[in-house]
Amino acid sequence: MSEVNKVYLSWMDVDNLISYELAPQLQNLHFDVILAITRGGIVPGGMIAEQLRIQQILIASVDFYKDTEHNLDWPIFMQFPSDSLLRGKEVLIIDDVWYRGREILSVTERVELASGYPTSAVLHYKPNFSQFKEKTPNFYAAATDDWVIYPWEMDRSLLRSATSRP
Repeated sequence: MSEVNKVYLSWMDVDNLISYELAPQLQNLHFDVILAITRGGIVPGGMIAEQLRIQQILIASVDFYKDTEHNLDWPIFMQFPSDSLLRGKEVLIIDDVWYRGREILSVTERVELASGYPTSAVLHYKPNFSQFKEKTPNFYAAATDDWVIYPWEMDRSLLRSATSRP
C-alpha cells in the first residue's frame, strides 16, 4: 500500500485556485443561487459568490451512514433548502473536493427533483477515487490524487500553540 501524499494549502493557494482556475470557467455563465455543501463547500462557496457577485447562498448538508449497522447507499439530508427556493433557478453547487462523488451527485439530483438547473463545481476533483466514472463535476480547479488539507481544516490546537504568547 502506497503512502498518501498530503498537500497543505494556504489561504493564498485557495484564493489562487478560485481566482485563476475556477472563477474564470464560471464567469460568463449565469447563476441565480449558490448551494454550498457543508462543511467543505461553505468557504469556497462564499469566495465564489464574491467573485461572481451572486447574492443568494444556500446550504445543503448530506451524509451517508458509515457504520456496519447502517451502511446505506441513500443519502441522509440533514439540511436542504425548500423546493420553492430552487424551482426554475440556475443553481451552482459548490464543494471543496469531489472524492467519491456521492454527496455532490445526491445534491445535484435533489436540485433536479425541485425543478432547478444544477451545475457542479469543486476545487479538487479526484478522478481515480470517484465511484462514478461516467460522471464528473461540471467544473473543477484542479485534478489530484493527493490528500488535500484546506486551511479551514487545520488542527486548531496547532494554530493555538503556534500563535500563543510566552
